[in-house]
Amino acid sequence: MTELVHTARELRAAVEGRSGATGVVMTMGALHEGHATLIRTARGRVGEGTVVVTVFVNPLQFGPNEDFDRYPRTLDADLKVAEQAGADVVFAPSVEEVYPGGQPQVRVGAGPMGERYEGASRPGHFDGMLTVVAKLLHLTRPDVAFYGQKDAQQLALIRRMATDLNFPVEIVGVPTVREPDGLALSSRNRYLSEGERRTALALSRALFAGRDAAGQGPEAVRAAAREVLDGAEGVGVDYLALVDPRDFSEASADHTGPAVLAVAARVGATRLIDNLPLDFGGTR
Repeated sequence: MTELVHTARELRAAVEGRSGATGVVMTMGALHEGHATLIRTARGRVGEGTVVVTVFVNPLQFGPNEDFDRYPRTLDADLKVAEQAGADVVFAPSVEEVYPGGQPQVRVGAGPMGERYEGASRPGHFDGMLTVVAKLLHLTRPDVAFYGQKDAQQLALIRRMATDLNFPVEIVGVPTVREPDGLALSSRNRYLSEGERRTALALSRALFAGRDAAGQGPEAVRAAAREVLDGAEGVGVDYLALVDPRDFSEASADHTGPAVLAVAARVGATRLIDNLPLDFGGTR
């Protein structure tokens, strides 16, 4: 049975004495099949070891006009999802537990990589995200940490932080889980009306169109994806970008190797993000 704990002391007691590797899946709750896939991946990786799931809506990564207060908090349902997926411990701390001195004076800065795309649209978001990830890595002390590739820029920044600050943890990216019609699973999908959900499919259609044009090079990918978005009514595009996953700089016209095609847009009042990994071959 999955154990629910709320404090760092309870967490230490819950993990102490367990054998094998520890894997952590960090979430803001409102768990869905995408999160369950992360937990199952962690379970498969650590075997008889320990899988810890964190549930914490982090105030530092919400801007003043964002949805912190209305972000769904569904701990009872989250506990069931985590248990069914194979979690041993769910750590659901309060804001006071994570930030005992109030707003932290010392934070992790995301640097130039955190100022692009999502960072430009949501100033300070990635500083807040990295600060809480660093804290949760210290608290859970995992051997392996699992994050969804749907938040591609977040994953890239966490990997960079782990490298730059010598965190003794392996960072694993897990592929995006999609509905049968292509819509990427997200806790924010519940804000969409039926009509808005149909409209939101333009994001994944644009990404798939870009992927299908990858054999013709980066410019063709951008053009194919843009054509879909330009023809979609009710989609307010924030950005469409083809980037180098190492630093999220824009991929050049002659780019070779891995790339990420990423999109962010508003459908109604809901802001959605999605991406697809691509590869243009060649070596770097």
